Amino acid sequence: MTAPKTFSNLFLSVGAMKAGTTWLYAVLERHPALHFAMEKEIHYFYHRYVNNGQLSEKRRMHEARMRYLLRFDPERANIDNVRQNLHWVSAYLDRPVDDYWYRNLFQLRDNQTYACDFSNLHSQLPVEAWPQIASKSEKLRVLYTMRDPIKRLWSHTKFQLQMTNDVDKLDTWGPDDYNEFVRRPHIWVNAEYGQVVRNLQKGLDPETLKIIFYEDLHADQRGVLADIEKFLDIPAFNYPQPLLDRRFTESVKHDMPDYFPDLFAKDVVRIRSEVQDAGLTLPEKWG
Repeated sequence: MTAPKTFSNLFLSVGAMKAGTTWLYAVLERHPALHFAMEKEIHYFYHRYVNNGQLSEKRRMHEARMRYLLRFDPERANIDNVRQNLHWVSAYLDRPVDDYWYRNLFQLRDNQTYACDFSNLHSQLPVEAWPQIASKSEKLRVLYTMRDPIKRLWSHTKFQLQMTNDVDKLDTWGPDDYNEFVRRPHIWVNAEYGQVVRNLQKGLDPETLKIIFYEDLHADQRGVLADIEKFLDIPAFNYPQPLLDRRFTESVKHDMPDYFPDLFAKDVVRIRSEVQDAGLTLPEKWG
């Protein structure tokens, strides 16, 4: 008999930051065949293959305190929701942080087809990580999302400054400031679509990988969602229109400086070429 796999059916979304992954998470979370843990971005495989400090005890304790150990009103709270919350925290704070730890984060999964994990850091995995993950999974499906490089960079810049309470810099920075900031490794790595696509295509079988574009998703939401359902081989689901119309994690409103695209024009030409060399057709809206 074949030994059971460590993971059952696993669906990983590894799209670039500010490329629609939060919207996809919120929408696909409604599908009855998909089970999501309480944390949208667990980052386990990044911890396993890139940075083993990503899920340190200190970091997990901080996350549990700030996000999951919430006070609740016993007169209004649902006891099953409270119980599930505590169940999750117990599994999240368990140790050691290994493949079995990760598997146990989905222990509340019922009859859903997939355990689902959306983490942009997983796009940074080395090529050799992907065959290892696939070999441990009954079925692995990986989704990567890209967006117009300049628009994504600008959105990411605004979002990052918003998160650090530095939005005022949008009014005071000049070209050198933006150039230095955007090229910081933790931001720029999200822009290297070509490298990500190469690693995914080399490390995964073709039927395991699906690549989509932010622009196509929002031009035909239901059509792209249907394509994702076919990719996962799960039944079609009628997502409520108000949910599709919602916006998530929006960056602060601020016009892009006219000079911003020129700062990265040569990089964008290279990145576009690398994506096309991978056999992908760019959306017309990329220009």
